Amino acid sequence: MANKNNQRKTPKFNFYWMYGLIIVFLLSMLWMNQEGSVAQEVSWTQFENIVGKGGVKSITVYRTKNKAEALMTDSLAREVLKNQKSEPATTPFGGDSQAAADKIAAQIPSAEKFDDYVNAWREQGVFTGEVKYVEGGNDLSMILYTFGPIILLVALWFFLLRRMGGAGGGGGGIFNVGKSKARLFDKDNDTKVTFQDVAGLAEAKVEIAEIVDFLKNPKHYTELGGKIPKGALLVGPPGTGKTLLAKAVAGEADVPFFSMSGSDFVEMFVGVGASRVRDLFRQAKEKAPCIVFIDEIDAVGRARGNKASLGGNDERESTLNQLLTEMDGFGSNSGVIILAATNRADILDKALLRAGRFDRQIYVELPELSDRKEIFQVHLRNVKTDGSVDLDLLARQTPGFSGADIANVCNEAALIAARHKKQAVQRQDFMDAIDRIVGGLEKRSKVITEEERHSIAVHEAGHATVSWHLRYGDPLIKVTIVPRGKALGAAWYMPEERQIEPKQALLDKICSLMAGRVAEDIFLGFIDTGALNDLERATKIAYAMVTYYGMSDKLPNISYYDTSGEAYGFTKPYSENRAKAIDEEVQAIIDSQYERAREILNQYERGHHELADLLQQREVIYTEDAERIFGPRQWQSRTEAILKDAPSVDGEQENQVEGEGSATPPPFEQNN
Repeated sequence: MANKNNQRKTPKFNFYWMYGLIIVFLLSMLWMNQEGSVAQEVSWTQFENIVGKGGVKSITVYRTKNKAEALMTDSLAREVLKNQKSEPATTPFGGDSQAAADKIAAQIPSAEKFDDYVNAWREQGVFTGEVKYVEGGNDLSMILYTFGPIILLVALWFFLLRRMGGAGGGGGGIFNVGKSKARLFDKDNDTKVTFQDVAGLAEAKVEIAEIVDFLKNPKHYTELGGKIPKGALLVGPPGTGKTLLAKAVAGEADVPFFSMSGSDFVEMFVGVGASRVRDLFRQAKEKAPCIVFIDEIDAVGRARGNKASLGGNDERESTLNQLLTEMDGFGSNSGVIILAATNRADILDKALLRAGRFDRQIYVELPELSDRKEIFQVHLRNVKTDGSVDLDLLARQTPGFSGADIANVCNEAALIAARHKKQAVQRQDFMDAIDRIVGGLEKRSKVITEEERHSIAVHEAGHATVSWHLRYGDPLIKVTIVPRGKALGAAWYMPEERQIEPKQALLDKICSLMAGRVAEDIFLGFIDTGALNDLERATKIAYAMVTYYGMSDKLPNISYYDTSGEAYGFTKPYSENRAKAIDEEVQAIIDSQYERAREILNQYERGHHELADLLQQREVIYTEDAERIFGPRQWQSRTEAILKDAPSVDGEQENQVEGEGSATPPPFEQNN
């Protein structure tokens, strides 16, 4: 500590010091202009004649330079200028300078002999002023007037260069605009992410860990003649942990790790992107063995068009060409491994995806049930919870959630618990957080008439009734008629996660979606606009059954789904007659499930009315309420068994989180 205190910190140069120097210079010039100005040079004979005319106020004698300056009156100065037919002197800043016009200067024989002339002028009465004797001349004033403009131009030049440097971006400005912006991570970094911080993604971590292991123990692979892949592309939906996995590689590997985004290559100047690519790989070769990570590579790796560019894509395509050359060209990039991430692999250029550049494509999918449980465990490390929190139930209630969504659930639950002044985060807080994220903000202030509340209750009770009596109906969690987000009513389900969907499961889903509209038609005698979301989802499922999955009786085993990403040369890959047949099959599927839902509701009309009345009274009903009215479900799923074993839900479900919610697709049906 003593050594550190003894070390004096030298002040760093600040460009604003230059502004201060310029201000001081201008003030000094102003002072010099007032105190001692530039005199007009004349000969000794002219000096004698001018003083002999009278009108000289004072004389200054510079001993070391044998020079004298005389300050004239205004009338004498004008007469002298008139006789010499000259213009008034000007300052370096422009404009007339009276101070420079009323002084004359001349070389004198010596200071001692000059006293004789002064005495003679006094005897003649032509000079009665003061005579001052000084040692030196006004050299500083002359230097400032001579070199001052040059100094100002140099300062202005440096100022413009600095502004141009700032416009060119960080790290050197316009003169280093072609330099790479990649961040370098090494073993000395304080913050590290390891594979232990990445929950789930077991298969992806195996392939990534193999790359890290090769960099640590290359002989183990090279002895058998193996070669490490030159590149690996992480592909998956947003929020699944692609960038986090790359950060874990940086934390696990004992080699330098360069990280940058695909948009960092793009610049307004032509040729900058290619220059940055070259500089990136130059730095990587110097640090080899190392890893280069390019996030969102689709910003620069988009497929090149067949048509000639109109100028807007020249820079991007030249950057892509340079990237292709650096990854697998004539040059050698031994020891440099490329990792890249994107959620739009379908738009990447084929040359970028070929073997030799990205040898592996690692798919990072949405987490499965076990993965979600591990992700909850990671994000709950720093969250204070009590014994009511069931990780298995939370994992089952969040199908389709990404890792980022689960992190958001944990954070929202902690905020809800803190808002209600709780000492720990409870199960109910997590349920409220999921409701807010899935359904949006609860809007109890929205004005709804009693007729509308009854219509919404009948609609939602229709969904719950039909879904309860279907084999593949999703287990009901709760139903509410409290407006939330854009929905006037909502029903939460916990669907079974299946790798493949049987045809009957899709038909049951359509039947459950149509149940709300059917309930309105049967029990209200009219239909309204509340079934918009239901009709949209049901129609999409029906069209997918006919055109994608080949589940139509009249058009079996035909799929028009295109997985290649290549567009057809025409609008539809089928004729008008086939399009008419597709529409007829879709309509037949919708009609059949509509009638099926009508039969179920007619059969359980009493239970539907009881459920709708209870919903209108309490605004929120749960699984146990439906089971009390209809009895246990005939086809009990594994999810429903877990729901039965879980603790009962509090009656405080109305206390929702304030704020706006994002729409996450899975277990949610809304009545618009």
